[in-house]
Amino acid sequence: MRPLKKIVLFLSLIVGSLLCSNRAAAQQPHGADSIALHAVVVGTDTIPVITLAIFDVVDKLPKALRKERERWTRLRNAVYVTYPYAKSAARILKDVNIELAKLPNGRARKAYLASKEKELKAQFGDKLTNLSVYQGKVLMKLIDRETGQNCFEIIKELKGGFNARVWQTVAFFFGGNLKSDYDKQEDKDIEVIVQELEMYQHYRAFN
Repeated sequence: MRPLKKIVLFLSLIVGSLLCSNRAAAQQPHGADSIALHAVVVGTDTIPVITLAIFDVVDKLPKALRKERERWTRLRNAVYVTYPYAKSAARILKDVNIELAKLPNGRARKAYLASKEKELKAQFGDKLTNLSVYQGKVLMKLIDRETGQNCFEIIKELKGGFNARVWQTVAFFFGGNLKSDYDKQEDKDIEVIVQELEMYQHYRAFN
Protein backbone atom coordinates (compact mmCIF):
# COMPACT_ATOMS: atom_id res chain seq x y z
CA MET A 1 0.00 0.00 0.00
CA ARG A 2 1.28 3.45 -0.90
CA PRO A 3 2.26 5.76 1.99
CA LEU A 4 -0.38 8.35 1.02
CA LYS A 5 -3.18 5.78 1.06
CA LYS A 6 -1.99 4.52 4.45
CA ILE A 7 -2.11 8.07 5.86
CA VAL A 8 -5.66 8.67 4.47
CA LEU A 9 -6.90 5.37 5.90
CA PHE A 10 -5.34 6.11 9.27
CA LEU A 11 -6.94 9.57 9.42
CA SER A 12 -10.32 8.09 8.41
CA LEU A 13 -10.17 5.59 11.29
CA ILE A 14 -9.29 8.35 13.76
CA VAL A 15 -12.16 10.61 12.59
CA GLY A 16 -14.60 7.68 12.67
CA SER A 17 -13.60 6.81 16.22
CA LEU A 18 -14.05 10.40 17.35
CA LEU A 19 -17.53 10.60 15.78
CA CYS A 20 -18.57 7.37 17.50
CA SER A 21 -17.21 8.63 20.81
CA ASN A 22 -19.11 11.93 20.48
CA ARG A 23 -22.34 10.11 19.61
CA ALA A 24 -21.99 7.79 22.58
CA ALA A 25 -21.20 10.69 24.85
CA ALA A 26 -24.29 12.56 23.61
CA GLN A 27 -26.44 9.66 24.86
CA GLN A 28 -24.99 9.70 28.37
CA PRO A 29 -27.12 11.39 31.03
CA HIS A 30 -25.83 14.68 32.36
CA GLY A 31 -27.13 16.38 35.50
CA ALA A 32 -29.62 15.36 38.16
CA ASP A 33 -32.65 15.85 35.89
CA SER A 34 -31.39 13.63 33.06
CA ILE A 35 -33.03 10.25 32.41
CA ALA A 36 -31.28 7.49 30.51
CA LEU A 37 -33.45 6.14 27.68
CA HIS A 38 -33.30 3.31 25.20
CA ALA A 39 -32.71 4.53 21.66
CA VAL A 40 -32.53 3.40 18.08
CA VAL A 41 -30.22 4.81 15.40
CA VAL A 42 -31.92 5.61 12.10
CA GLY A 43 -29.41 6.86 9.57
CA THR A 44 -27.60 9.67 11.32
CA ASP A 45 -30.34 10.26 13.90
CA THR A 46 -30.56 8.76 17.41
CA ILE A 47 -34.24 8.44 18.37
CA PRO A 48 -35.26 7.80 22.00
CA VAL A 49 -37.62 4.87 22.58
CA ILE A 50 -40.07 4.80 25.51
CA THR A 51 -42.31 1.78 26.30
CA LEU A 52 -45.63 2.93 27.73
CA ALA A 53 -47.55 0.90 30.31
CA ILE A 54 -50.39 -1.23 28.96
CA PHE A 55 -53.87 0.08 29.77
CA ASP A 56 -57.41 -0.74 28.70
CA VAL A 57 -59.71 1.73 27.04
CA VAL A 58 -63.33 0.83 27.78
CA ASP A 59 -66.61 2.50 27.12
CA LYS A 60 -69.19 3.25 29.80
CA LEU A 61 -71.45 0.30 30.56
CA PRO A 62 -74.98 0.48 29.17
CA LYS A 63 -77.64 1.33 31.74
CA ALA A 64 -79.10 -2.20 31.72
CA LEU A 65 -75.71 -3.77 32.44
CA ARG A 66 -74.98 -1.22 35.19
CA LYS A 67 -78.24 -2.14 36.90
CA GLU A 68 -77.45 -5.86 36.58
CA ARG A 69 -73.99 -5.31 38.07
CA GLU A 70 -75.50 -3.34 40.97
CA ARG A 71 -78.07 -6.12 41.57
CA TRP A 72 -75.40 -8.81 41.53
CA THR A 73 -73.06 -6.84 43.82
CA ARG A 74 -75.87 -6.24 46.31
CA LEU A 75 -76.84 -9.92 46.34
CA ARG A 76 -73.22 -11.08 46.63
CA ASN A 77 -72.57 -8.79 49.58
CA ALA A 78 -75.77 -10.01 51.29
CA VAL A 79 -74.80 -13.67 50.86
CA TYR A 80 -71.27 -13.04 52.17
CA VAL A 81 -72.72 -11.30 55.26
CA THR A 82 -75.52 -13.76 56.06
CA TYR A 83 -74.16 -17.16 55.01
CA PRO A 84 -72.15 -17.64 58.25
CA TYR A 85 -75.36 -17.03 60.25
CA ALA A 86 -77.22 -19.64 58.18
CA LYS A 87 -74.44 -22.17 58.82
CA SER A 88 -74.61 -21.41 62.55
CA ALA A 89 -78.41 -21.75 62.50
CA ALA A 90 -78.15 -25.23 60.96
CA ARG A 91 -75.62 -26.34 63.55
CA ILE A 92 -77.60 -24.86 66.46
CA LEU A 93 -80.90 -26.36 65.27
CA LYS A 94 -79.31 -29.79 65.04
CA ASP A 95 -77.91 -29.49 68.58
CA VAL A 96 -81.23 -28.20 69.95
CA ASN A 97 -83.19 -31.10 68.43
CA ILE A 98 -80.74 -33.58 69.94
CA GLU A 99 -81.13 -32.01 73.39
CA LEU A 100 -84.92 -31.78 73.14
CA ALA A 101 -85.12 -35.47 72.36
CA LYS A 102 -83.43 -36.20 75.69
CA LEU A 103 -85.86 -34.15 77.82
CA PRO A 104 -88.67 -35.98 79.65
CA ASN A 105 -91.61 -33.56 79.32
CA GLY A 106 -92.95 -30.30 77.92
CA ARG A 107 -91.97 -28.26 80.96
CA ALA A 108 -88.33 -29.28 80.62
CA ARG A 109 -88.44 -28.57 76.89
CA LYS A 110 -89.91 -25.11 77.51
CA ALA A 111 -87.26 -24.27 80.12
CA TYR A 112 -84.48 -25.46 77.84
CA LEU A 113 -85.77 -23.46 74.88
CA ALA A 114 -86.10 -20.33 77.03
CA SER A 115 -82.49 -20.60 78.23
CA LYS A 116 -81.28 -21.34 74.69
CA GLU A 117 -83.19 -18.41 73.29
CA LYS A 118 -81.61 -16.10 75.87
CA GLU A 119 -78.17 -17.46 75.02
CA LEU A 120 -78.68 -16.96 71.28
CA LYS A 121 -80.00 -13.42 71.72
CA ALA A 122 -76.86 -12.51 73.66
CA GLN A 123 -74.68 -14.09 70.99
CA PHE A 124 -76.40 -12.97 67.78
CA GLY A 125 -79.03 -10.40 68.75
CA ASP A 126 -77.14 -7.18 67.96
CA LYS A 127 -75.61 -8.62 64.79
CA LEU A 128 -78.93 -9.80 63.37
CA THR A 129 -80.81 -6.61 64.20
CA ASN A 130 -78.18 -4.67 62.22
CA LEU A 131 -79.04 -6.59 59.05
CA SER A 132 -81.03 -4.75 56.39
CA VAL A 133 -84.45 -6.01 55.30
CA TYR A 134 -82.88 -7.25 52.06
CA GLN A 135 -80.15 -9.13 53.95
CA GLY A 136 -82.83 -10.63 56.19
CA LYS A 137 -84.67 -12.01 53.15
CA VAL A 138 -81.46 -13.58 51.85
CA LEU A 139 -80.75 -15.03 55.31
CA MET A 140 -84.16 -16.73 55.43
CA LYS A 141 -83.46 -18.32 52.04
CA LEU A 142 -80.07 -19.54 53.22
CA ILE A 143 -81.46 -20.94 56.47
CA ASP A 144 -83.86 -23.06 54.44
CA ARG A 145 -80.94 -24.15 52.24
CA GLU A 146 -78.86 -25.24 55.23
CA THR A 147 -81.59 -26.79 57.41
CA GLY A 148 -84.14 -28.07 54.92
CA GLN A 149 -86.83 -26.10 56.81
CA ASN A 150 -88.04 -22.57 56.31
CA CYS A 151 -88.09 -20.18 59.28
CA PHE A 152 -91.85 -20.54 59.81
CA GLU A 153 -91.52 -24.32 60.17
CA ILE A 154 -88.58 -23.98 62.57
CA ILE A 155 -90.42 -21.52 64.83
CA LYS A 156 -93.60 -23.58 64.71
CA GLU A 157 -91.70 -26.71 65.68
CA LEU A 158 -89.83 -25.10 68.54
CA LYS A 159 -92.18 -22.39 69.81
CA GLY A 160 -95.59 -23.46 68.60
CA GLY A 161 -97.98 -22.43 65.84
CA PHE A 162 -99.14 -19.20 67.52
CA ASN A 163 -95.61 -17.82 67.80
CA ALA A 164 -94.90 -18.81 64.22
CA ARG A 165 -97.98 -16.92 62.98
CA VAL A 166 -97.06 -13.84 65.01
CA TRP A 167 -93.55 -13.76 63.60
CA GLN A 168 -94.86 -14.39 60.09
CA THR A 169 -97.11 -11.33 60.45
CA VAL A 170 -94.17 -9.22 61.65
CA ALA A 171 -92.02 -10.44 58.76
CA PHE A 172 -94.82 -9.61 56.30
CA PHE A 173 -95.01 -5.99 57.46
CA PHE A 174 -91.26 -5.63 56.96
CA GLY A 175 -91.41 -7.07 53.47
CA GLY A 176 -90.22 -10.56 54.39
CA ASN A 177 -91.72 -14.01 54.45
CA LEU A 178 -90.76 -16.64 57.04
CA LYS A 179 -92.08 -19.27 54.65
CA SER A 180 -89.45 -18.42 52.04
CA ASP A 181 -88.20 -21.66 50.55
CA TYR A 182 -84.87 -22.11 48.84
CA ASP A 183 -85.02 -23.31 45.26
CA LYS A 184 -81.75 -23.98 43.41
CA GLN A 185 -83.30 -23.02 40.09
CA GLU A 186 -85.16 -19.94 41.27
CA ASP A 187 -82.27 -18.90 43.53
CA LYS A 188 -79.48 -19.94 41.16
CA ASP A 189 -77.62 -16.65 41.63
CA ILE A 190 -77.49 -17.24 45.39
CA GLU A 191 -76.29 -20.78 44.75
CA VAL A 192 -73.46 -19.56 42.52
CA ILE A 193 -72.32 -17.12 45.20
CA VAL A 194 -72.55 -19.77 47.93
CA GLN A 195 -70.41 -22.14 45.84
CA GLU A 196 -67.90 -19.34 45.31
CA LEU A 197 -67.82 -18.62 49.04
CA GLU A 198 -67.42 -22.28 50.00
CA MET A 199 -64.60 -22.71 47.48
CA TYR A 200 -62.87 -19.62 48.86
CA GLN A 201 -63.19 -20.87 52.45
CA HIS A 202 -61.90 -24.30 51.41
CA TYR A 203 -58.92 -22.67 49.70
CA ARG A 204 -58.10 -20.59 52.78
CA ALA A 205 -58.36 -23.65 55.05
CA PHE A 206 -55.64 -25.46 53.12
CA ASN A 207 -53.35 -22.52 52.32
